[in-house]
Amino acid sequence: MADKLHFSLVSPERELFSGLVDQVDAPGSEGDFGVLAGHAPFMTALKEGPVRVHNDGKIIVFDVRGGFADVTPDGFTVLAEHAIEATEL
Repeated sequence: MADKLHFSLVSPERELFSGLVDQVDAPGSEGDFGVLAGHAPFMTALKEGPVRVHNDGKIIVFDVRGGFADVTPDGFTVLAEHAIEATEL
């Protein structure tokens, strides 16, 4: 079994997602990026766009407008200025 990444997506209103996932793709201000378990730590601003949460063959998409992404040894957190769940693929 591959390692899982702990991911949390928080908006000012509430936490929209928290759990172990395979991968997360996000719209960084300097370009889109993906995060897997064991990713090197970094922090970046987010631009408007989709955050795609990949887990067990499913993808959940959240539309975000601004905020920050923080990758640490403990996981990946997105603090979004605005976020809503868009769809599940």
